Amino acid sequence: MSAFSVQPLIEGKALPMLLRAGEAGQPLGESLPVLRAAIDRYLTDSGGIVFRDFSLDGPDAFRAFAADFGHPLLTYEFGSTPRSQVASGVYTSTEYPPHQYIPLHNEQAYSRDWPMKIWFYCMQSALEGGETPIADSRAIYRDMPPAIRERFAGKGVMYVRNYGNGLDVDWQQVFGTDSRSEVEAYCARHDIECEWKEDGELRTRQVCQGTAQHPVTGDWVWFNQAHLFHVSNLEPEVRESLLDVVEDEADLPRNVFYGDGSTIEDETLSTVRTVLERHKISFPWQTGDVVMLDNMLTAHARAPFKGPRKVIVAMAEAHRQG
Repeated sequence: MSAFSVQPLIEGKALPMLLRAGEAGQPLGESLPVLRAAIDRYLTDSGGIVFRDFSLDGPDAFRAFAADFGHPLLTYEFGSTPRSQVASGVYTSTEYPPHQYIPLHNEQAYSRDWPMKIWFYCMQSALEGGETPIADSRAIYRDMPPAIRERFAGKGVMYVRNYGNGLDVDWQQVFGTDSRSEVEAYCARHDIECEWKEDGELRTRQVCQGTAQHPVTGDWVWFNQAHLFHVSNLEPEVRESLLDVVEDEADLPRNVFYGDGSTIEDETLSTVRTVLERHKISFPWQTGDVVMLDNMLTAHARAPFKGPRKVIVAMAEAHRQG
């Protein structure tokens, strides 16, 4: 009996590869030594792997599996979305309402520090929907119109965030502290400009990469979250309501500009979203599935869903853009 089999999950596509247990219920953690060579090969070549028909006994076993790759699991500091910690280094997936679609993105590409590896464990698949679509960031880079690609590569991207005020995640949750001095120290270490506003809330600005080069493969990838942070990502009525509340666009919970502070055109990001959508690969979760992604090579998303759904996440192998 083979310990596992390997094949594309979707015929004709290299992403993702499916590693299936040779015998249903085979413990995933105990199988890692025999899986490791295949993981090393296919994670780099493909960018993503689905582990299926293995057994994994809850969040602690998931944490142990991810940690066994040899890097400490990362905390979700400087996060951009609400999450809850499930176990040490293990978090819920983004806690947005089930009807909302979360567009394709690479984890923490809005920062100059990000995880190289990310794992998703489907403890309970939704009754309907709830897929975690993925996409090849190398293919997205190649398919992006050259003028847009060169503009993002040359100028970079400036992310502006205003925390709290009931409009976005509080800075205390984002930075994991109630101490202003600790926030200021974190920002100084990570080249983030921060200011305390008159109402006591925090605003940050950080210039980050628009594209990036993978440190192992040398491949160039599309690597930013401009399409998520830009005001054009909001539904028109939500955009108008927010502007009524904050009065000044500078106080929107989040917005994004080119790295030199100039405006990113709505039309540009419409094109970016079209390219991303063109490369989206979607497949249904099966309860018990684990997905492992190279976070630079592969973007991920979340589809709307109905019924209970529980997907948890772990991240490791911190990388910093020089």
